[in-house]
Amino acid sequence: MAVPEPLVCNLNTGDTTWIIVATAFSLMMGPALAFFEAGLLRAKHSLSIITQVFAGTCMLSCLWLLVGYSLTFGTSIGGIIGGFDHVLWLNVPYDKCGSHTPNIPAALHALFQMMFATITPLIMTGSYAERLRWEAFLIFTLLWEILVYYPAVHWIWGGGFLAKWGVLDYAGGIVVHTSAGAGALAIALFLGPRADFLQYMGEAPPSNVPLAGVGAALLWMGWFGFNGGAAMHAGNLAVSAVVSTHVAACVSCMVWLVLSMWNHRPAATAMFNGILAGLAGITPASGFVSTQATIAIGLLCGLLAYYGSQISKKRFHIDDALDVHWIHGATGSLGSILLGVFGRRAGDGVNDYWLHIHSSPWQIFIQTVGVVFVGCYSFAVTWGILAAMKARMGSLAHDDDAQEAGLDWVDHGEVAYCRLNVLRDIRATHPDAVSHINGIALPSEEDYMKHSTGKHPGGGGLAIRPNAARDGYQNGL
Repeated sequence: MAVPEPLVCNLNTGDTTWIIVATAFSLMMGPALAFFEAGLLRAKHSLSIITQVFAGTCMLSCLWLLVGYSLTFGTSIGGIIGGFDHVLWLNVPYDKCGSHTPNIPAALHALFQMMFATITPLIMTGSYAERLRWEAFLIFTLLWEILVYYPAVHWIWGGGFLAKWGVLDYAGGIVVHTSAGAGALAIALFLGPRADFLQYMGEAPPSNVPLAGVGAALLWMGWFGFNGGAAMHAGNLAVSAVVSTHVAACVSCMVWLVLSMWNHRPAATAMFNGILAGLAGITPASGFVSTQATIAIGLLCGLLAYYGSQISKKRFHIDDALDVHWIHGATGSLGSILLGVFGRRAGDGVNDYWLHIHSSPWQIFIQTVGVVFVGCYSFAVTWGILAAMKARMGSLAHDDDAQEAGLDWVDHGEVAYCRLNVLRDIRATHPDAVSHINGIALPSEEDYMKHSTGKHPGGGGLAIRPNAARDGYQNGL
């Protein structure tokens, strides 16, 4: 991550204030991710994804406090991992700077980095959505954070061997998006497709597109803190990062919008995904490239994510539910390599050139090495974690009946919306498997809706929709 050289400890109130604000914006990205994914999934699974993200945020924050910050930014052990000098944030003061940030308190740097640590494994929830068992989610997330994310952070941001080789990553293209994208691909291949994958070719009707839009908007806003805060000071570098963040999102969104219009009609979900593809792609380069170069990066990342996600599901039948390995993984990797193409050299001003294509061939090569190494490492370790878990726990995914019932009820015994018709439809289509799903008794629809306040079948004061097909679409069934 781009930080000033730690020469003299000189705490700056302006920089401190900006990083506090950026931390708050970055924290917002967790709930935003939950809303975005819940809106794009079927209604009977939407609460499960929200629960995973909220629980994961709290669990991973505690882990970061316990050992995470120390293992990533502690004294390097052979350039591989940090030491234990900051366990429980020991020697992480509030009134002094740290070795990585001479201008803000060390504790604020640790808190800002916590936001990255919490959201990175949770990006993968969009890959295994609608099928991973709850206990498997908890164990996998913990192991992946320790075995994949912490080493990757130390290698590039904590003074590890990739940093010494010269690999650059402004705000997480490799550390966050390449690692999560490779992990998402591994888990999608390992778990296999959902029971009804071929029915929808992996694109089941979303339950709440407006909710997904709210999530996408909050992610967009949160990314300003994510990338802008990575400058670690309030200055021209932060301004450059924020401008690049917005420009790349808009360019990539227009790519997806035009292509969706060309192939069918302007789809809101296409615009949402286009925005995220641009945001992920510019993340590793946002503080290092000009505005004009940002346009090129946004354009290329938008094209890559759009066509890649189409080919992945339709041709190879890879059931990455929300296309994480393309929208995050592939774009973050491409942006990291393009940093070697468009990145400004030390001493170059923000507006010196219309388009920066002057980095050395070595930087392009070393960026590619960093992407390939972290991507392959993440894929291999993710697969190993899953294999070990399966050997110990059995199947990591719910069976077909549980998926049909919906993870909201099977895992949590709750419903996302007051009117779902989930159980009634299961009884109609699976009369021999309705008494128990995954060992959990299914109540009658009347019991299921016992908290409804309305007196008509719609419950909760909702108007009854007369169109059965529309009702099924809105309920994500």
